[in-house]
Amino acid sequence: MRGMSILRSICLLALGIAAAAYPQAQKEAAKRLETAAVVFDEVMSVSERAIPQSLLDKSKCVVVVPGLLKGAFIFGGKFGRGFVSCRAKSGVGWTAPAGVRVEGGSFGLQVGGSESDVIMLVMNDRGAERLMSSKFTVGGDASAAAGPVGRTATAETDATMRAEILTWSRSRGLFAGISLQGATMRHDTEANQELYGSKLNNKEIVLGEKPVPEAAQKLIAALNKYSSRRSN
Repeated sequence: MRGMSILRSICLLALGIAAAAYPQAQKEAAKRLETAAVVFDEVMSVSERAIPQSLLDKSKCVVVVPGLLKGAFIFGGKFGRGFVSCRAKSGVGWTAPAGVRVEGGSFGLQVGGSESDVIMLVMNDRGAERLMSSKFTVGGDASAAAGPVGRTATAETDATMRAEILTWSRSRGLFAGISLQGATMRHDTEANQELYGSKLNNKEIVLGEKPVPEAAQKLIAALNKYSSRRSN
């Protein structure tokens, strides 16, 4: 009996710790969403350094990863957590965001580390399908290219015309197209649980027309602010 009582006390203590940690986890996801909204708004508000409007208007989905970390000493690595939102089925507005993790590595004579904000545009249906899969490799499973800079910049190049995903990075005030070749993207089910109450996959959120949570309102507002209705 005493053993059962001790076991019961341990279980109650574990539940108490989990309950206390859950609001903090929700707060972290909400903070990351707010940062993502700020990143997108700041990038798009400077015309000469923004993502070309024509590309944004043609995009199927947008991924924002604030504070992606990259460290290197001979072996390089990347890690970041962000969110993806896609065009609503109606063609007006954007879906509730789903969590994504960016992980990957490279090899070379590299020394140093950096933290960058990353924005990706998914340009076609095939790229969007890749994004909804449990895991895919940028530049492997989905073709990718560094995106051009400048709201009115021409985007009619072979690279941008063929790419399923276009990528940009902002680090220390510099915003430019970058390559994330070899990086992998997967669902962040922990973030999804924090926002939606269960470990939904991204397809269930983005294609399931989940209501936009309060924490994501600023990000969706920023996407709407700079986007035009997509032509079907």
